[in-house]
Amino acid sequence: MPIPSVRADADACPGALRLHAAADGPLARVRLPGGRMTGAQLTAVHELAASWGDGHVELTSRANLQLRALGEAPVDELAARLRAAGLLPSETHELVRNIAASPLAGGLPVGALDRALCADPSLAELPGRFLFALDGGEGGVAFGADVAALPVDDEVAIIFAGVDAGLRVPPAEVIPALLAAAHAFLEERAAQTSTTATTPHAPPANAEPTATRRDASADPTRSVPVPSSAGPGAAAGVPGARPAPGVVDHSTSVGARSDGIPGPRAGGSAGGRQRVAWRVRELADGPAHVAARTAAALGRTLGEPAELPRPVLREPIGVVEQADGTVAVGALVPLGRLSDVQLKVLEAAESLIFTPWRGVVLPGLAPQAAGSWLAALAGAGLEVEAGSRWAGVTACAGRPGCAKSLADVRADADAATVAGQGLPVHWVGCARGCGSPAGPHVRVEATGAGYEVRSPYACGVTSVGEVGALVGAARKG
Repeated sequence: MPIPSVRADADACPGALRLHAAADGPLARVRLPGGRMTGAQLTAVHELAASWGDGHVELTSRANLQLRALGEAPVDELAARLRAAGLLPSETHELVRNIAASPLAGGLPVGALDRALCADPSLAELPGRFLFALDGGEGGVAFGADVAALPVDDEVAIIFAGVDAGLRVPPAEVIPALLAAAHAFLEERAAQTSTTATTPHAPPANAEPTATRRDASADPTRSVPVPSSAGPGAAAGVPGARPAPGVVDHSTSVGARSDGIPGPRAGGSAGGRQRVAWRVRELADGPAHVAARTAAALGRTLGEPAELPRPVLREPIGVVEQADGTVAVGALVPLGRLSDVQLKVLEAAESLIFTPWRGVVLPGLAPQAAGSWLAALAGAGLEVEAGSRWAGVTACAGRPGCAKSLADVRADADAATVAGQGLPVHWVGCARGCGSPAGPHVRVEATGAGYEVRSPYACGVTSVGEVGALVGAARKG
């Protein structure tokens, strides 16, 4: 069944030209396709944060950067300075340049995909939440995106909202395939939203649409096909009629999310309205329909889906040897917030790759330079040792920056977090769950009186003082 969004009808994703009115002042988001940028570009962003913001730069779960508390920032000058730094190549497509990429994989066509995306006028209509991904083959970024390219043997699998629909293309056709998938999403969304709630949705030709559910009793990362004729109630494990295709119905309980943890408690949409689907998984049978349209546009036939491995993610940390004889140095950024001192250290790097796990990688270093970089990063308060308590732990902005947050989640996470292994942990201040990672994880949600902890293994409600113990149990299972 479509997965409800708890956000507003309007696509209000912030950017460099459209700032978000946060509780601590206007917020700008600077998109970095693949998390890639130069040290000089980071200097430009740091100068903006120091001149008009709170002096910090935040990392997002899509490896973008955010500037907060921009109370006196003139938007035109902000945009001009980002444009001069090469960080705003297209005003029309600024909000849709959402490209995740494997941080340690070489040769990924991140820049080529970005340029092709910006050169396609109709794709400026994509929602600001639609996400492309270029995976190096380890599966680290493919399954959380709306459409992703994942190498499989000598071909590349095109993955739709984490689902392998059997579409394979040669490596040279990855960019056309991803753009065709984006067009297919827009077409399918238009087709579904034009259908009334009483009209059955007709699948694309030659498609056999399925819904997906998680078999929580077995592998919480494995998707199990469910015939769409069974209806959304069967897929979710609850009775109920299918909502109008192409829209999201908030009047019913969400049930289990596709990442294996209980979903947020959805409320009714304002004024009885139904909400627009912003992502492939929010469409009725989205992966199957969008894949069928994409295959037709490419003149290809969908083959048999494969059981693709979903690895346990490990953030790049410390020294990582590269195939070309160079090394990369990875560091975690505690709770994704870079200070003035940390920014100054990173600006000295020739190139930087920010990761979806709120970390940073310095690629292409000579092996003899690794030691000095490790010392500099650690001295600035970044985590460069395995076993850090911040490994796998992230949080939303929380108070005081977000008016919707019920707690200062960063302070509470700092007080409760200890080194541990198991599932990733994400702290959120409200049911919206901003910045939540893809895949199974522990969700620690503020309630106003404490926290509700949920994971595929355990759930419960506890006080602020006791939440650390419950998180540890939910993380390990």
